[in-house]
Amino acid sequence: MAALHDLTALEQAEAIRRRELSPVELTEHYLARSERLSDTVGAFITQTPELAREQARAAEQAVLDASDVSELPALHGVVVPIKDLTFVAGVRCTLGSVAYDLVPMGDDNLVTRLRQSNVVITGKTNTPEFGLPCYTENAVAPPARTPWDVARSAGGSSGGAAAAVAAGLAPIAHGSDGGGSIRIPASVCGLVGIKPSRGRISNGPLRDPVGDLVNSGPLARTVRDAAALLDAMAGSFPGDPYAAAPLPPGETFLSHADREPGRLRIGRYITAMVPDATVHPDCVAAYDHASSLLESLGHSVEDIAPPFGPELVSSFESLWSVLALLTPVLPADESRLQPLTQWLRSRGAATTGIEIATAVSMLRLMSRASMASTHHFDAVLTPTLAQPPALVGGLRNDDDPFDDFDAQKKFTPFTAAYNATGQPAVSLPLHWSESGLPIGVQLVGRSGDEATLISLAAQIERAEPWAHRTPEMW
Repeated sequence: MAALHDLTALEQAEAIRRRELSPVELTEHYLARSERLSDTVGAFITQTPELAREQARAAEQAVLDASDVSELPALHGVVVPIKDLTFVAGVRCTLGSVAYDLVPMGDDNLVTRLRQSNVVITGKTNTPEFGLPCYTENAVAPPARTPWDVARSAGGSSGGAAAAVAAGLAPIAHGSDGGGSIRIPASVCGLVGIKPSRGRISNGPLRDPVGDLVNSGPLARTVRDAAALLDAMAGSFPGDPYAAAPLPPGETFLSHADREPGRLRIGRYITAMVPDATVHPDCVAAYDHASSLLESLGHSVEDIAPPFGPELVSSFESLWSVLALLTPVLPADESRLQPLTQWLRSRGAATTGIEIATAVSMLRLMSRASMASTHHFDAVLTPTLAQPPALVGGLRNDDDPFDDFDAQKKFTPFTAAYNATGQPAVSLPLHWSESGLPIGVQLVGRSGDEATLISLAAQIERAEPWAHRTPEMW
């Protein structure tokens, strides 16, 4: 008989609705695994057993009281941890920094949505300081490690969320993505990670920073689970500066995972926009394998010119350094920040108003040109990363933050462009290296069209399922 953590989130939810599985039993299972294994993979900063048990008891009672269990939310009673850049009322939040240790009075909007879906929150997952680097190595928790090789990083900034799902400490998890921070951990942890369209999930009520680069999204082992979690988080709130057009009434992203996408036209490119970034043979192999699979499924796959050039990098860097500065820090605490954070904040402080405005304008201009050049394609294929999973400490350089940042850019030169455009993008675990490391590929959809992207991703998964692949030690 399969262990509870081997079931998908939707299988767990169905067993709960059939009254074959108690949300309390399921929650206790994940709490025990998290207590035992979290530090090994650096999954959680804060665990919330009291909140989880309260929510699980409420979910169990709702099942017992329901006259029609089919009307319960799709993920009713399922565990979903929250990344520690997001506020959950009454739960400690650190933003991955020793300079922060606050207990917010209210929920972020996406947490409000998740509470309405009756999920169980078992804790706050590990994130690098302020979510800035693409590795998760802070001073408040152990480094996040991929369960496929614990000597290697789980990526960032949603590294703890990905480590939790890959190690079976949660079936699905909330992540956020400002430059690849869902897709990078998904790639190195062998998961599905979706960065939705801009405005699909509310950043409110407190976070809508300049540049509008950041989106929340799901991390999961299967496309269907990821689609269900996207359904649970999606929706705009009054005052949101962007709102992606909702699906037609009665439709869900999960329903699109069960539909065939039809014959699609797919563009592909493998030239990195970051100068001197070299694409590793394992990442080339993953890209070529994905291309062949797509063609075997009946899709047209065409080589295209890269829609972005290196000029995008400097504009993105300017905004990223300003974002680092937007998190308020008491003057006495500035010296407690990590070297990379201090370096980025110093760079942000030196950026003038006209430079910020120019960076925003240039990213918008380049985004429009890129989307116009690829709009006749239903999706665009790239590698997710340029390199296999990095060793813990392999990208970090506290003695030279410039070198640290440069190494990060060369590691992940394909993801940040689509934070600039606001297009949806997914990383799929289609390839494993000869040494057994997961290597993801990225598919990018038209703005607002997660539905087609999810249908395509699910078709790929049906052709070559990956959920049966799990790290042996877990």
